[in-house]
Amino acid sequence: MTDSKRRKGLMAASALLGGVLVLTACSGGDDKSSGSGENSQSQADAAAARKSSQADITITPKDGSDSASINNSAAVTVSKGSLTGVTMTTADGKAVPGTLSADKTSWKPDAQLERSTTYKVAAEAKDSAGLVAHENATFTTVSPANSFIGTFTPEDGSTVGVGMPVSINFDKQITDKAAVQKGVTVTSSSGQEVACHWFSTQRMDCRPETYWKENSTVTLKLALDGVEGASGVYGVQQKTVTFHIGRNQISYVDAKTKEMKVTEDGKTIKTIPISAGSPEHTTYEGIMVMSEKYKQTRMNGTTVGFTDNDGKAEYDIKDVPHAIRLTSSGTFLHGNYWGAKSVFGSVNTSHGCVGLSDTKGANDTTTPAYWMYTHSIVGDVVVVSHTGDKTVAPDNGLNGWNMSWAEWKAGSAV
Repeated sequence: MTDSKRRKGLMAASALLGGVLVLTACSGGDDKSSGSGENSQSQADAAAARKSSQADITITPKDGSDSASINNSAAVTVSKGSLTGVTMTTADGKAVPGTLSADKTSWKPDAQLERSTTYKVAAEAKDSAGLVAHENATFTTVSPANSFIGTFTPEDGSTVGVGMPVSINFDKQITDKAAVQKGVTVTSSSGQEVACHWFSTQRMDCRPETYWKENSTVTLKLALDGVEGASGVYGVQQKTVTFHIGRNQISYVDAKTKEMKVTEDGKTIKTIPISAGSPEHTTYEGIMVMSEKYKQTRMNGTTVGFTDNDGKAEYDIKDVPHAIRLTSSGTFLHGNYWGAKSVFGSVNTSHGCVGLSDTKGANDTTTPAYWMYTHSIVGDVVVVSHTGDKTVAPDNGLNGWNMSWAEWKAGSAV
């Protein structure tokens, strides 16, 4: 055999051998085998499916969520089966108690979740054939830096006076006021229209055109969970608050006559001699709402700018009796035991508060201040006139009644 023929023979043999090797490596056998690779895989999948549970478990929030809500958002549900076990733990292993529904198709944690916390959920369920399914998820709740809450007044279940607005102070700057306001609803059993007014990016008050109807019930609904109040900052509150409006008590302070007339349902029930702000320290005029009550409290002049030349307080009284706050800047209606009894009804001597005769210790039940304190509730109205001072600012305390209805509604974002 010539060299050329020998080389051609070797090449042919090599090519044939190579083809066999390639064919053997890439195929599942020749076309006389039990089936193609595709059919075999389908059969394997079908067989596996017949052995898998039909129970379909869903965990919310989704696995990997990093800004999950803390309110009622965590849940485990199942279709085509029943839950047989759910565990929820914090990242450090602390168990979160939860409740399984009577039909065993859903589970929820018993309490509100914590902010900025990672939770792990493991769920197990069985279908009608007894086959078991598992599902796991890990998520992290929204952080304080990326969430906001509103501190509101009055408190749930309280009874307040007819002048009490709903006042909400947010712990973050709200840039999308409309979105937040749409998540706040205030209604009254009296049917009065209620409008909200933004005093700043962090405060919104709501009230009707005129004082609340006595003996009515007001409901505040906060549906702020997930509402984006500012870029990347979401609400976390979802709750309903109700409070009751008591009798209609309005008191009228006249700094000129130095008297206060207390009315209930339009009728005068008591006239009390008072001492308002001196000519050097006049009392604000206007409509003021009682926001806090203290049987005794300390009043120090430095907190409101009343200091001597040496920087010390012009006054520091550590046991002022029967004090009722009218403004956030420091105006009070309060008892006065240190002044002569003769000043009440005759001379205005205070630093801007409205004083009533009282006895040291706040236990003398015969004094005018004791009577006023015990007959007043937060939300009652005090109207002050003839002091020579300016009208109190609407946002200085709960005193939005000093704005016209048109002005009030103009401050709404919706």
